[in-house]
Amino acid sequence: MSYYSTIIHQLLTLIPRHQFEKQVSALDTDRYVKTFTTWNQFCTMLYAQASGKQSIRDIQNGFAVHSSKMYHLGFSSSVKRSTLAEANKKRDWRVFERLFYNLSDRCKDITPKHKFKFKNPLYAFDATIINLCFESFPWAKFRAAKGALKLHCQLDYSGNLPCFVAATNGKYHDLTIARKFFTIIPDSIYCFDKGYMDFSWFRHINTNKAFFVTRSKKSLQYTVVGQQNALAGREILSDERITLSNFYAMKDYPDELRLIRYIDTETDKILEFLTNNFKLAAKAIAHIYKARWQIEVFFKWIKQNLKIKTFLGTSINAVLIQTHFLRLEAVFYPSS
Repeated sequence: MSYYSTIIHQLLTLIPRHQFEKQVSALDTDRYVKTFTTWNQFCTMLYAQASGKQSIRDIQNGFAVHSSKMYHLGFSSSVKRSTLAEANKKRDWRVFERLFYNLSDRCKDITPKHKFKFKNPLYAFDATIINLCFESFPWAKFRAAKGALKLHCQLDYSGNLPCFVAATNGKYHDLTIARKFFTIIPDSIYCFDKGYMDFSWFRHINTNKAFFVTRSKKSLQYTVVGQQNALAGREILSDERITLSNFYAMKDYPDELRLIRYIDTETDKILEFLTNNFKLAAKAIAHIYKARWQIEVFFKWIKQNLKIKTFLGTSINAVLIQTHFLRLEAVFYPSS
């Protein structure tokens, strides 16, 4: 029989199979498996994600129609609903997480750099909520009778690719995940909104010789200790060096900060930015925060283009597996 080239096969050529099998061996996910291997599960879920299948029955029917061509993907028999459901429920989801990071690392070498003139690596933090039915997903309790999955993301401005994604239930605070998982790289610039406002967190970034850019809260208590630079352009209303005057805030962050008041000429809205970077121009700091909108565009793209309205299992393991396929699809088809 002549070789049958499918879209799935073309996608699979992009997968570092040797690295995948290395993780399978490390996590021992094929232990006691006779036919439906981790690779078979990956191919099945990739097919389901790429074709927008809404249920396990839909996946089974799709494979049954093309059963004569499935042996090219390493399948010796058709996919049964019970087999796929059992694999999604029990097989370690971390094998797919590690595959995501392997692919992400490969993409970094070929993606364009960020548009700013400085050479510092630039990242954005944020999180988004995906609503779930609490009765079907009781582990994802968010409010009294509401369930939710929260995706915490770190976006690399170079190529607008997600370099880290964590999935939790909706009750986890954004800052908790940032503290626990996000690695601070020296000389990098991290941009985030007021949801990450915490002076001990700022001190952690500063101690690791990195920079942050965020919005200042109106309730910020501070003392002006000097002017940073001469004002450049009518958008910059002030550029000041400050110290915190609140006792507990000052204890968490005793060093000087930079407070920039900026007016958006399109909306006439005055914005205040807080940073520990004293080298870049005030306008560059404002533009860094403005570029943070790209992570909002990324989340919007995920919800509009990726198939997340229906999960193929209700256990936390099944949801985490499918979530990592959303991440893989985001690498294949970046929002930019």
